Amino acid sequence: MKLYSRYIFLILFAYVIKSCASNKAINSEKNNITVKTFTYKKTSNKTSLDLDFYSSKYFRGKQPLIIYVHGGGFSSGKRNDAFIKKFTRNMAKKGIAVASISYRLTMKKYGFSCNTATYLKINAFNSASEDISLATKFLIEKSDELNIDTSNIILMGSSAGAEAVLNLTYVYNNTILPNFKYAGVIAMAGAITTVEKITENSAIPTMLFHGVKDKLVPYNIAPHHYCKETSDGYLMLYGAKAIAEKLKELNKSFYLYTVTDGNHSWNAKPMILCVNEILDFINTSVIQGNFQQKNVVKKESSHNSKKS
Repeated sequence: MKLYSRYIFLILFAYVIKSCASNKAINSEKNNITVKTFTYKKTSNKTSLDLDFYSSKYFRGKQPLIIYVHGGGFSSGKRNDAFIKKFTRNMAKKGIAVASISYRLTMKKYGFSCNTATYLKINAFNSASEDISLATKFLIEKSDELNIDTSNIILMGSSAGAEAVLNLTYVYNNTILPNFKYAGVIAMAGAITTVEKITENSAIPTMLFHGVKDKLVPYNIAPHHYCKETSDGYLMLYGAKAIAEKLKELNKSFYLYTVTDGNHSWNAKPMILCVNEILDFINTSVIQGNFQQKNVVKKESSHNSKKS
């Protein structure tokens, strides 16, 4: 079945892999995408955590799946913002299902600044990782109904969501799915608390988008929000460059997309400007399983003429 899914994806992929500037859908009809909303977790305060599942009506066979986690400093953000819905529909039209999930926003009362205690920040990473794991478990259990290829489930996140998916991939002790390994991870302006847990066994194909001038989440190694060491919220983080260097050291696949004058807006811009780069990574590193270590270096000005 995985070979069948790979064959179909390669046919679809051939239509779209031109450049970052051209992100036209294979089928422009709006009604060829099915969107279903599911509750994957009931919380203790009688609220629920939901996900929106996007898939194409016309795709035959099991589909690769992206589980997308929105940003917002673990205190805000929505799974169904307009740019997210546009991206998820674009992916679905190209034969890749997407589940955009809600998760517990545990920092609503605290914020996520230098005054926020470090342990609360780490708890936020872990709470989100737990929720993503529960969403994954729910989707695996529904994989036959939803035509999901469980061998090709990819995590993707923006900002706080990127921190959450990287934390889940490389740091979090996952007792919910202890034997499950994601097929790949895509992080946009994300970071983790250590690279020492990226090992020969834990490493998976990893795509990293980051602006060097990001003042919130470090591109390389620096404190979260560049907080002073004496602040309550001091937390050393390892960003895209540090993660890529660790994967290079281990001789594992990665795709590092650096914007030399880019800021934290690169937590979302790839979903608009770099759809084909994302497809390239999914096709080459995840579905085909080919080894690649790719470094792309750009300036903001090189994206100015590109349209979504």
